[in-house]
Amino acid sequence: MNGLDERGRALGNHGAAGRPAPAGTPPVAPPGVPSGADPVKALMLRHRELCERAVDALEIAAGLEAHGVTDRTAARFRHRDVFSLAEEMYARAARVDEDEVPAGPPAAAGPPPARWALRALLPGALCAGTVAALRWTTGEARLVVGVLGLAAVVGGVRLALGRGPLSSEGRSVPGPHDWRTPPGARAWAYLLVGYALMGDGLLHAGLVGGPDDLPGGRYGDWPVTLTPLLALGLSCAPAVWSAHLFRAGVGRKLAGSRGLEEFAATARPLLLGVVAVHLAAVSGLSALCAVLLDEHSTPAATAALGALLLIARLLTVHGFTHAPGVVLRAVGWTEIASVCLVFAGRLPGCDVLAGPVETVVSVWGEHAVPLLACGAGALVLLVHACRRLALASAHAPAGPRPPSDR
Repeated sequence: MNGLDERGRALGNHGAAGRPAPAGTPPVAPPGVPSGADPVKALMLRHRELCERAVDALEIAAGLEAHGVTDRTAARFRHRDVFSLAEEMYARAARVDEDEVPAGPPAAAGPPPARWALRALLPGALCAGTVAALRWTTGEARLVVGVLGLAAVVGGVRLALGRGPLSSEGRSVPGPHDWRTPPGARAWAYLLVGYALMGDGLLHAGLVGGPDDLPGGRYGDWPVTLTPLLALGLSCAPAVWSAHLFRAGVGRKLAGSRGLEEFAATARPLLLGVVAVHLAAVSGLSALCAVLLDEHSTPAATAALGALLLIARLLTVHGFTHAPGVVLRAVGWTEIASVCLVFAGRLPGCDVLAGPVETVVSVWGEHAVPLLACGAGALVLLVHACRRLALASAHAPAGPRPPSDR
């Protein structure tokens, strides 16, 4: 038990203000506490800043949970759960605020849905334009078009994620949350997309003794697979809408729940449903793009990467940035190591290094490497998200961010 739980145990024998003890139960004062002590008031003093700036009782409940207060702790304050404890704290703090604290500026409204919905279409449109330009060019012009197109796509993704449900802009909650996207995690996400674009072709070329030239798509011996890039770009819109549905659904569940365990039991199925819908969307887009581009591609590998990126982003925008960075880094190193082992196996006496990769590829094909790596990473992050995103503190109302987090 943390220090707050111990304080709750010490003060829990006294009824909360406005909630008398059951008839026939005489109050028992714990040692060292005066008989007239108010445990809820002591808790409010401990979390004075949280109570003063809270806009509703849900924000206080989320803040208490972030500081380790559970339903069991609330029971020691003669409350059935954290939500009812937060309601009393908010009601008592609101009367103090009305008399002593001047009203602050109204909270800034989020961007209109139409705006972020249009931005979510931008990566797909840029990907489609880049793919069309790559199909119509050859030689050095093709390489230049590819570089400029990828730069445009990266800019479009950054713009699409800068506002809306997949943005952490304006989020703030007390507790050990970090609202900044680690630069390393962003770089590894781009590397995974780059592997989906060229990694399988390089792996195949290495296994057959190449490559002998730079990547040239269908005109070279290091094929570039455009299907995953186009499918992932088009899937940005479903990802943003999935995150919007998750945020709206969680908001309704949070408002209707009367306990932390009840909220967690309803939030997890919602998260699993959103991930399943996104998996289906990416798989369908990948199959459609493979037919349109006349390329051999495995929708399952692209869907696994899409799910990995979505879950990592959901965790990041809710303040849990460590696990996504670790998992993305591990998946990236796995894919890099698979290619490096193939080329290291060419060295004299080092054939054994390429053995595991050759076995996997011979049984399931080149697409098995990203499928297994991204699938395992997505599963790990999904288990972690089912724990973290089921916390009420992960969905605290939006508020101004500190300047250092911008």
